[in-house]
Amino acid sequence: MKSFLDEDFLLHSDTARDLYHNHAKDLPIIDYHCHLPPDQIAGNINFASITQAWLQGDHYKWRAMRANGIDEAYITGSKPDREKFQQWADTVPYTLRNPLYHWTHLELQRYFGITSRLMPGTADFIYDDCSDKLQSPEFSVQQLIKKMNVEVICTTDDPLDDLSHHDQIKRDGATSKVFPAFRPDRAMYIEDVVVLNAYINRLEEVSNTSINTFEDYLYALKNRHHYFAANGCTVADHGVEHMYAEEYTDEEMRDIFEKVRTEKKVTNTEKVKFKSAMLYNFAVWNQEKDWVQQFHLGALRNNNSRLLSQLGPDTGFDSMGDFSQARPLAKFLNKLDKDERLAKTIIYNLNPADNEMMAAMIGNFNDGSVAGKIQYGSAWWFQDQKDGMIRQINALSNMGLLSRFIGMLTDSRSFLSFPRHEYFRRILCNLFADDIVNGELPNDIEWTGKVIQDICYYNAKNYFKFKL
Repeated sequence: MKSFLDEDFLLHSDTARDLYHNHAKDLPIIDYHCHLPPDQIAGNINFASITQAWLQGDHYKWRAMRANGIDEAYITGSKPDREKFQQWADTVPYTLRNPLYHWTHLELQRYFGITSRLMPGTADFIYDDCSDKLQSPEFSVQQLIKKMNVEVICTTDDPLDDLSHHDQIKRDGATSKVFPAFRPDRAMYIEDVVVLNAYINRLEEVSNTSINTFEDYLYALKNRHHYFAANGCTVADHGVEHMYAEEYTDEEMRDIFEKVRTEKKVTNTEKVKFKSAMLYNFAVWNQEKDWVQQFHLGALRNNNSRLLSQLGPDTGFDSMGDFSQARPLAKFLNKLDKDERLAKTIIYNLNPADNEMMAAMIGNFNDGSVAGKIQYGSAWWFQDQKDGMIRQINALSNMGLLSRFIGMLTDSRSFLSFPRHEYFRRILCNLFADDIVNGELPNDIEWTGKVIQDICYYNAKNYFKFKL
């Protein structure tokens, strides 16, 4: 029987161990999509406790604690940090076969050197040891990033952000490069015209311009797009339930925008046309600047209205949606491609029922101009676990070129989440090794090792071309 989480974790053969330890393990990390707060990186803060570093803002853990019958006061409430951590320690033994069990113990090992399992009896020791270490300069957030050999981080930033924290990080010479990513979801939020109007008013202030027409709105947003580019941004990111690709006219957009500004009722058809126009214009700007654009598709958000009203969004009440994805996605990509305005694009899906469709879709728009121009993105959110990663990898292998895949990201708000890259690399190496051992791939470790290195690091490095 193998030991839990030893050096050969998830590696089931000598070939897998060779591929991981000699080819993948020591490569730098390019984390091209995450939700780390840039102000904390700029301030190079130290967390006051492991609770603040680990549980604050982590809705994966929050969902598990709620499922385990933990009172909200110990999750998002005002209970002391030690008591919150104790409740998490009480929950961890019940997370067997949930990826949280693996992630929790990987993070304890990789950052803190703790090999004990987290459970009620070890909670006080682990809380004290980790919290004490987090007070030292060696455990500031920049050092936590450096410890994991992270070369690049792309944060997620609203067009209204002034990016001053990114500027400070650059000026202070942090070891890891931190770039902004343009995420204009709030600029499309026509579901609530009052909220959208408040956003537009704020955009007027930030851009120092009046916004009375749809053309004014696009002009102001494009100026923010320019501003992001001037501050090192080369990546855009869009989170939508499904792609919006409804036909619209300029006159219709003027009328819809006037309704928004006068806070009149907007029909469902008008909402779809507005979102379609916004996404198309963003995509055109991305191509003009040779940016990479990312589309996260399929999340059904804010399902629990009672707890949403108490706790707000991004607190653990989102899930997979079952939207119709193929036809609008094809229509959107085709509209851009036929006018040669399709940028390098990464498409993530949340529902595994769409895996093969997404993996096949990217082949329609890879045109030979760039290797892997259109990417089927890594297993995301609810798929971000062993089974989900394997299914995503297998779908891409069967429908396209896994060898041109740009690999893993964290999509996380936690500075302790970078071992997810290790998790992915181990799974990837074991999959290739299984095929070699079974005679389904040649026993060419040199070439297979190179392909694995490309997937884990070099493909992303060449695809994004970050200025390092």
